Amino acid sequence: MKVKKTSRLSRFIFKILRSLVHFFYGNVQIEGLENLPDHNAVIVANHAQTNGPIIGELFLPANVYIWCAGQMMNLKEIPTYAFNDFWSHKLKWTHPFFKLMAHLITPLAFCLFNNARTIPVYRDKRIISTFRESLDMLKDGRNLLIFPEKDEKCNNILYEFQENFVDVARLYYRKTGQELTFVPMYIAPTLKKAYIGQGIKYDSKNEVTQERKRIVAILTDSITHIARSLPLHTVVPYRNFPRKYYLTNKDVTEVPHEKARC
Repeated sequence: MKVKKTSRLSRFIFKILRSLVHFFYGNVQIEGLENLPDHNAVIVANHAQTNGPIIGELFLPANVYIWCAGQMMNLKEIPTYAFNDFWSHKLKWTHPFFKLMAHLITPLAFCLFNNARTIPVYRDKRIISTFRESLDMLKDGRNLLIFPEKDEKCNNILYEFQENFVDVARLYYRKTGQELTFVPMYIAPTLKKAYIGQGIKYDSKNEVTQERKRIVAILTDSITHIARSLPLHTVVPYRNFPRKYYLTNKDVTEVPHEKARC
């Protein structure tokens, strides 16, 4: 298993930052931990903006490692990625301010993401390293936490899932002969809870593209069902837009600029 090489000072600062985040964020209850299989698993959840990674790091078992945008672990790439991902939708006259903010948060982001339980994820040829490190973690008894939403609305709970994350199960089967279980999790920050559902096992006999779609469809349906079965609450969406447009778990009305696709 690859060990992160960070300085003693960096690890010390991370512990302080982690404690502060925990203090100000408060506690979150995880329900359904008994649904995690005894063998290795991939937990798949809604991102809920920064809530997903925070809850994963602070409240899930210590053997869970989180897929994280690799750019947020690279000093040179953090400012551009942070601005584009967090603030590029803001009014244009505010962009200089938020670009400055992106540079100011770079040292802290670098410290946090390189010391937390993270695996860097890339969308270029470096994706090979993502899968390699993920397989090492799984073979070493760790579980993965993945937030596969992309910028296309699905329903009032989720954005559509990217499908290629399912390939980690295909590669794991090649290496070990074992079929991974994907476990759905719905994160409800406004309820201060996260809910883990029943897992679905990867079927190595299926054709690759077909199996990606099957796994994604079941996970999407499971997370949506969990969310809609809960008491009325506001859903924190994947994208960061004004709160007045947030929907509830019972709401079937789509905001004009967030048309559903599935």
